[in-house]
Amino acid sequence: MEAIAKARFQRISPRKARIILNMVRGQNVATAASQLRFTRKAAAPLVAKLLDSAIANARQQDENVDLDDLVVKTAFADKAPDRHMRRWRPRAMGRATRIVKGVSHLTIVISDEE
Repeated sequence: MEAIAKARFQRISPRKARIILNMVRGQNVATAASQLRFTRKAAAPLVAKLLDSAIANARQQDENVDLDDLVVKTAFADKAPDRHMRRWRPRAMGRATRIVKGVSHLTIVISDEE
């Protein structure tokens, strides 16, 4: 059984989010949740909330699922369109350049199969 959770348009760059997602990929759900609680990175609370959502989705599918058997099967971050966050920085000679703000789509798949 698989349970998927997605967090779209999160205000963190995909590169920063991938560091945390690589850390929890392949781990037991309980171990990953405790590791995220003590990780001091900006993406850790976002991924922890996403992991809780995936666990809730697994419980919704099957009420007597064993949480000790659940493993983070896949976890990845894709780049989201950043046209919602348009910022401009003044430059020399009256010009302006865009400030690119990172936006991500985060996805976690947990499963009880190996």
